[in-house]
Amino acid sequence: MTVKSLSARATQALAGAIGQKMLRGRIKQRLGRALVIGLSGELGTGKTTFIQALARKLGVKNRLTSPTFLIMRNYKIRSGKFRRFFHVDAYRLKKPEELLALGFKEVVEEPANVILIEWAEKIKKVLPPKMLWLGFRHGRKENERFIKTNL
Repeated sequence: MTVKSLSARATQALAGAIGQKMLRGRIKQRLGRALVIGLSGELGTGKTTFIQALARKLGVKNRLTSPTFLIMRNYKIRSGKFRRFFHVDAYRLKKPEELLALGFKEVVEEPANVILIEWAEKIKKVLPPKMLWLGFRHGRKENERFIKTNL
C-alpha cells in the first residue's frame, strides 16, 4: 500500500493511525521478539517526523530527536503492552555489525520493545527477517511525499 502525504501533519496522522493499530494488537511482532519497523528513503522525506508522531501515539512523553551521532536512543513507554521505544539512525554506520556492538541483538529479543530504524536498508544484514518496512520518497510538489508500507 502506498499513501500520499502532502504535509508533515498528514505524515503524523499516518503515524498515529499505525500506532493505534499497534496498540489494538492489529500489527503484531514476531513471537517472542520486539516489533521492528525499518524506514528507508532520502533525506527530508519525513522519516523522523513519522517516528516522533508514532512515539507520541504509543505514549512516549519525552521529546524525540534524531540519534544520528548516538546511533540509538531509547525511551520509556508509559502505556500499552510495549515498555521501551528504540529509535535507531543507521545513517552514519559503516558496517551493520556496528549496531550489534550497541546491544541491538538483545533489544530485538525483548517482546516489550518497539524499534524504529531510519536508514534500515544500510543494515539489512543484522535485521530480523520478518519485520515491517516503510519506504519514503519525495513527490513532484514541494511537500508531497509517498510512503509505501507492507502493513
